[in-house]
Amino acid sequence: MAKIKIFHVFHSLNMGGLENGVVNLVNRSNAEFFSHEICCLSTSGVVSERLEVDIPIFDMHKREGNDWRMILQLIRLIKSRQPNIVHTRNWGGVDAIAAAAIAGVSTIIHSEHGWNLDDPRGQNYRRRQIRRLFSFPVSHFVAVSADIKDWLIDDVGVKKDKIRVIFNGVDTEKFLPGDQPYLKERYGFLPSDCIIGSVGRFDPIKNHQLLLKAFSRLNCEGKTIRLVFLGDGPERNSLIALRDSLPCRDRIHFLGQRDDVADILRIMDIFVLPSKSEGVCNALLEAMATGLPIVATAVGGNIELIQDGFTGLLVPSDDEHAMSNALVRLIEDESGLRSQIGAKAREMAEEKFSLLRMVSEYESLYLSTQPAS
Repeated sequence: MAKIKIFHVFHSLNMGGLENGVVNLVNRSNAEFFSHEICCLSTSGVVSERLEVDIPIFDMHKREGNDWRMILQLIRLIKSRQPNIVHTRNWGGVDAIAAAAIAGVSTIIHSEHGWNLDDPRGQNYRRRQIRRLFSFPVSHFVAVSADIKDWLIDDVGVKKDKIRVIFNGVDTEKFLPGDQPYLKERYGFLPSDCIIGSVGRFDPIKNHQLLLKAFSRLNCEGKTIRLVFLGDGPERNSLIALRDSLPCRDRIHFLGQRDDVADILRIMDIFVLPSKSEGVCNALLEAMATGLPIVATAVGGNIELIQDGFTGLLVPSDDEHAMSNALVRLIEDESGLRSQIGAKAREMAEEKFSLLRMVSEYESLYLSTQPAS
């Protein structure tokens, strides 16, 4: 049996959940049956360094805004590569749907992972109309959450039988609970420090400012509470400026973009995801696999991952008072809630959100699109 060649098209390989998910899929895919190529509409990025297999990566250097020449370039590239499947992702990959259809590709798959701050719930009329028009040549849609599936049906107009929900997966053998006191000391903290942390791209839609403001309200006597951020992005300077304006600034640490995320998650006592909108956040899954108690905003896919009071605490979006109260509840931990919900989060990550499950579901989808041999 000839290998099925999948040609993945999306914006870039810069740091992000979508990009990390594609790399995980490529790394874990069965090389006996599948081969992969990646096309970045802008340029590649640091996540490409995580690829464990040598595959072609094409950089298209797309200009900002509409770039109709890009579709012509994509048509030529796709024809030259002759893939069995073109798999596009998010709004940035929509142009490639048209290119793949014109190039004569029989199977086009399009995945939706979430939205940007300029359109946080996918309600931009023009974009919805374009998505609806471009939905006709798409063989299958993948939604990473039930929330996104409902949006594809109700707002975009995609037929229900074209959509499959495939949740993101997490490597539960890499992200797991560890020797917290030792790791805290290794990173320059005291074992007694209560460390609140967040991991993610510094983008307005991630709303890290909410966490900074909620943290500044905390006043838990007898405890040294610290806030740790991992990541980088366009909001970095404004977040640091806000940090420097707060009286608790000496207890807020920006650790940058790093490769030792699994170890740093293990030094945390509480994980926070303060987003305005989410699909299914990889960092949230990694925190669950690490067995961390979580505070997350009740938006998008967060509601599908977190059972309030059972595997984490949900708070309204943009409510710093509610987030602060949830943090105090976990910091004071009068009933052992932290260990209880952390253990349940780990259990759910293993049962429902493993990387093995995610890869298996994508491979099953790819196989289902090919004619029987």
